[in-house]
Amino acid sequence: MAARVQIYKLGIAQLFDRLSEQEKRYSHYLSRAAWFGTRIILRQVSPESLDIFDFILELHKSCGGDWQQLSGLDGIAVEELEAFLEFAATFLSNVGNYYGSGDQKFTPRSKPDTLKKLASRSPRLLSLYTNIQDAVMAIPPFTLGYPSKLAQSSYYPREAIERDSIALVSEHLAAHSIFPENTRVRKTGEDKFEVLQASIVSTDPVPLGIPSSHIEVKLVRGDHAEELAKVCENLSKAAEHAANDIQRKFLAAYIESFRTGSLDVYRDSQRTWVTDKAPIVENIFGFVEPYRDPAGIRAEFEGLVAISDAEETKFLSKLVENSDKFIRRLPWASPENNGKGAFEKSLFEPPDFSSIHALAYCSSIIFPGINLPNYNDIRQDVGFKNVIIANRMVAESTAMQWPFIDDSEMEAFQRHKYPAYYWWVVLHELLGHGTGKMMIEEHANEFNFDPESPPISPLDGNSIKTWYRPGQTWNGQFGDLATTVDECRAELVGAYLMDDPELLALFGFTDESDIRASDLTYNLYQQLGVDGLRGLANFNVDGMKWGQAHSRAHFAILRCLLKNSNGCITVHHNPEAKKLRVQVDRSKILSHGKKALGEMLLRLHMYRCTADSQACREYYEDLSHVDEECLKWRKTVIENKPPPLLNVQPNTFIDANGVTLREYEPTITGIIQSWCERGV
Repeated sequence: MAARVQIYKLGIAQLFDRLSEQEKRYSHYLSRAAWFGTRIILRQVSPESLDIFDFILELHKSCGGDWQQLSGLDGIAVEELEAFLEFAATFLSNVGNYYGSGDQKFTPRSKPDTLKKLASRSPRLLSLYTNIQDAVMAIPPFTLGYPSKLAQSSYYPREAIERDSIALVSEHLAAHSIFPENTRVRKTGEDKFEVLQASIVSTDPVPLGIPSSHIEVKLVRGDHAEELAKVCENLSKAAEHAANDIQRKFLAAYIESFRTGSLDVYRDSQRTWVTDKAPIVENIFGFVEPYRDPAGIRAEFEGLVAISDAEETKFLSKLVENSDKFIRRLPWASPENNGKGAFEKSLFEPPDFSSIHALAYCSSIIFPGINLPNYNDIRQDVGFKNVIIANRMVAESTAMQWPFIDDSEMEAFQRHKYPAYYWWVVLHELLGHGTGKMMIEEHANEFNFDPESPPISPLDGNSIKTWYRPGQTWNGQFGDLATTVDECRAELVGAYLMDDPELLALFGFTDESDIRASDLTYNLYQQLGVDGLRGLANFNVDGMKWGQAHSRAHFAILRCLLKNSNGCITVHHNPEAKKLRVQVDRSKILSHGKKALGEMLLRLHMYRCTADSQACREYYEDLSHVDEECLKWRKTVIENKPPPLLNVQPNTFIDANGVTLREYEPTITGIIQSWCERGV
């Protein structure tokens, strides 16, 4: 079928075949647990997503996967059927009807009456169609965001809720020591709210009152109960095949957290998970990333199961062993603290850093690299893990490029892009997310710095005046900015170090290598320009808001370079020809480009370390502001946008003979078949 999408296959057969039977069983049950989280995500995305999902599965069932049966049915043209199947595959890859990258809503290209004709095949389809017929085609909402005429958020279902009310509910939760990540908030009346907490255990509403508040807040446990029960059933089976007691311990904590809704127990699971060093089968479970909550505090469920590649991991170990050396070269480094400065941890505990291949990645977006846990106290006190999703990165390297590089340089750009991108992501995860020391007052008059002689800020040469007070957190203080600023800072760390000759030599790039070190650096700056421009595709002009944390970060970095690098990067726009071109002046990378990146990085680092959210907001909102010229760029960006990138993932099956892996063709029908055979 002709389609306006790109599809990549997350292949893993070779690594899966190397697993022992015990490891295959462990990975199988973990994968089942991951996929049973699908309906949680769908419920978090939009009110109609669950019924659209069921409509697609039921339609597949009605024709036994033989889609040709449907063309010609009641006058359904082949083109109309293909358009709907394209929508179905896009929906399944994004786990909902909003793009995982960008959060914009997408709708079928097929005519509305095509869905009605397809629904005529069974009473079940007709019932589902009745539920989705308006919502599946409706624009607005254009995007995910604070509930309004232009946006919607299923973290705040039913009646629209104001931002101030969301903030007040957060105060009630904080007063009762309840973390928000696994919650949603429902308005039930004037100044009345229910906090829906994800758990298997269901309870009657529990009042969460605080003095001097004019609103009524109640906690209701049991959100996503049915799905979490299936997740836990499979986690329990996985534990029977775990490799060690550490794995059994964090799996038990996952189960207890999902059963009760306790995020204190979940945090304990993360403390244990971090100590599971170099597992052959890796996993991530929970309400992890808050990217899609407009308030930046509620997190989407995700489940990742992956297999480690020992050979690829060896290369990463070299960098881990030398981390301290390169941390001392970051902009906040100073003589104290063994050359790292006051705003860096004294001891950089080498993290577990693995190259893994995804076996099951149930999430609205598949990231190329991950650094967890997100809890800064655990990261500082216990440590963290880094993983590179290698089969995801390889897939992206073959994707259609954004045409923002001059034709004369495109061949070299494509040849150098993957290694530059790969090592940029590695540095982003290890040293971007892995560095920094928060200035914290843990309890009254208990500090992790000397309050009588506070550290000197390198921004102004004065003692710091702000820090995290008792109970304050990064997400809580920075709200909707937290994720994008954190990602921006991590991107900047990677980019700032990507001209270091010693570092690049560690990766195998020198003046004599096939791809020279200077070529890698040059390509990285080209990518900074291209990524900044393509990020504009995820800026919603109707609501004048950013839809994706990474996109906003990339645009802010480009704006910084355009303003402060003295022409190291320039953008040339020809709207009549619908062309945008990024040009990098090689001679100014070290003298001006690096300086601009370093100054931006230092600011974001200091704002983050000292909880200075006000200064951060003023600085970052200015840099990520999309002015009239950039809106014109955006129009050209949209006109040159490559087809969406979809994924097809394998399934595992178990019977009396053991566990088998089934992979699928990277086609629209392959994507749909893979989901139908998951049985979730």
